[in-house]
Amino acid sequence: MMRRFVAIFHARNMEFLRDRSSLSWNLLVPILLVLGMAWIFWEDDRPLFKVAILGETTKFEQDAHPFLATRHVQFFAVTDQQVALHKVARHQIDMLIKLDGAPTYWINADSPKGYILEKMLLGSGGARLAKAAVSGAPVRYIDWLLPGILGMNMMFSCLFGVGFVVVRYRKNGFLKRLNATPLRAVEFLSAQIASRLVITLTSVSLVFGGMSAFLDIRMDGSYLLLFVVAALGAISLIALALVATSRVSSEELASGLLNFLGWPMMLLSGVWFSMEGTNEFLQAIARLLPLTHVLEAARAIMIDGYGWTHVAGHLVVLTVMSAVFMTLGAAMFKWRADG
Repeated sequence: MMRRFVAIFHARNMEFLRDRSSLSWNLLVPILLVLGMAWIFWEDDRPLFKVAILGETTKFEQDAHPFLATRHVQFFAVTDQQVALHKVARHQIDMLIKLDGAPTYWINADSPKGYILEKMLLGSGGARLAKAAVSGAPVRYIDWLLPGILGMNMMFSCLFGVGFVVVRYRKNGFLKRLNATPLRAVEFLSAQIASRLVITLTSVSLVFGGMSAFLDIRMDGSYLLLFVVAALGAISLIALALVATSRVSSEELASGLLNFLGWPMMLLSGVWFSMEGTNEFLQAIARLLPLTHVLEAARAIMIDGYGWTHVAGHLVVLTVMSAVFMTLGAAMFKWRADG
């Protein structure tokens, strides 16, 4: 019995070690992720709070107000007061300050960070600033967070639910047998997208409905528009998974590729925290990720009540991404593991 166990154990180890693509990705992916995270969060004095200063300049003199010398607070300039107030309400900015004219500060009454910053501001001395309420109904953190959690769940469901299936079909020869039929690659891929789309939208809708009823989640916009955003986002993510696994026959390699796509979206697309005020290059990268457009559009609909015109840009981007990914996936698709 032990000899059989050792034989199978040795065979599986050698199978993995001889699969150079899988071995390389299992070694490289953790290194790349660690280096990427180190680069994204490479700050010795990383700020804990985001405070926007209403004005043109991006440099703030500490003598303008003692609060501007506070450590662990990121100060940055904004020029549009209404846009900034929306971001305070949506927990993208922790506080907005105006130092010109009548000095004023705005916080979200439901934001723990806003409460702490207010205490720090009042205790910093210097000129007193008037407190003003954020316009519009208060937005709880859970209202802002729920779209991110649902979007992350949808992302991993689309990437791994489709990518692994295609790789398994290719590995066990099922795709090779399908290739002997009149079925074309675009037809097979379209069926995979449609199947996963129904499953993903059904599960997300059930979770959204349950959480909305249980937590009284804020929903100021159109349910139909939100459904369209979710559908386009799911299609783009599924098509992206098909591109990543279009020529892969190793499940280990597929896992590395899909994680390599999923983790940057989870960190840069605004799932857990806003990218407001971060490095402009990172924000530019985030704009290239489909999940970013899904979450921004979903929060605009749910929290701000925006309609089709406001989120049209996100819909166009998701549509273009879906078409490009689908075209690449069909063009690169390989039926045989040895082809």
